[in-house]
Amino acid sequence: MEKTTLEPSHPFIRLQRELASLIEQTPPGNRLPAEPQLAHQLGVSRATLREGMRTFEAQGLIRRRQGIGTFVVPRVGVIESGLEVLESIETQARRIGLAVSMGDLEVSEIEAGFEEELNLQVPLHSHLVRVARVIFTGQQPVAYLVDILRPDVVSEQELKQGFTGSVLDFLIHRGTPVLSRSHTNIQAVAAEARIARRLEIQRGDVLLKFEARLFDSQEKIIDYSLSYFLPGFFRFHVVRHIGSGSAYPDRG
Repeated sequence: MEKTTLEPSHPFIRLQRELASLIEQTPPGNRLPAEPQLAHQLGVSRATLREGMRTFEAQGLIRRRQGIGTFVVPRVGVIESGLEVLESIETQARRIGLAVSMGDLEVSEIEAGFEEELNLQVPLHSHLVRVARVIFTGQQPVAYLVDILRPDVVSEQELKQGFTGSVLDFLIHRGTPVLSRSHTNIQAVAAEARIARRLEIQRGDVLLKFEARLFDSQEKIIDYSLSYFLPGFFRFHVVRHIGSGSAYPDRG
């Protein structure tokens, strides 16, 4: 299918330019005009306006808060990381001098459902420890992290004493169990209601989702995690080597 390229004079391109100018002129932390007012001001429908604003939301330039309005986000450093090495958000942020903090910590004991049975390889209904928290840069929530662990790996009591937000850093610092590797699936997802509330975004907004299983040196899965990142505050990359195969036959 042939890709359509919009001309610079296209109404949607014009809308993007005008929104970019408005965001640039609005002091960080201030609210943009209400949707009906802004749509009228720019001469577009509210549906078109929302579509145009998604690009700036994904870049982390604006943030919509349900029932309150759309705000220009104060600029903070972007956490950039390669995917070849497993590191915590705290470690990545420290590298660029960015302060991050943990919001309310939710530690609870749960029973393994089918998802946990599959991903942690534990019996159905066995007891597990669930750790959920929001990570902030300043006053801005940027990630929602959930870890589900075997109770023999870490106890609820341990996590309530001196835990700063990273299960990975906690286990590395403790030294047991010895960690070996992580298997991670990455995809873009629409924020469901419960996650959108924690990240103060709209339901359906795009998030980067990392679904990971952490293995110890005995190849035992010790942690199943779900991490949701606001795209505008994270930039991930991977170094890839050229394959030895060729798309062309030898030309002996």
